[in-house]
Amino acid sequence: MEFTRRNALAVGAGALVLAGLPIRGFAKGEEEIAAFTGGADLGEGGIELTAPEIAENGNTVPIEVSAEGATEIMVLAMGNPTPPVATFKFGKLAASQQASTRIRLAGTQEVVAIAKMADGSFAKASKTVKVTIGGCGG
Repeated sequence: MEFTRRNALAVGAGALVLAGLPIRGFAKGEEEIAAFTGGADLGEGGIELTAPEIAENGNTVPIEVSAEGATEIMVLAMGNPTPPVATFKFGKLAASQQASTRIRLAGTQEVVAIAKMADGSFAKASKTVKVTIGGCGG
């Protein structure tokens, strides 16, 4: 195929369109975290995230989160195409602030849990889960 004037104009126009697109300043999942926390600082501790170190099947990975005194807990799988997995809300009469579920992971990645505490502060816990492919440890 010969590179013609028409091809050159098409490539140039495509480059101009791409140059005009806005560049996102957030990594995947960071935008959802900022929306949940309102931009507040995240403290360490006060929340516990339990997840397996190695998951043989990424389709059903059991996790458990708990944070004494939390009003909400948000769980994100940072490597998934859509990072937010679940948000658990606890009322004033909740006996405990803990939840467990099974989530789907697209591959080996970090699972993050953020708790909004009753005093308005936020706590973060994270754990890397290695998802094996076909149970072969890869």
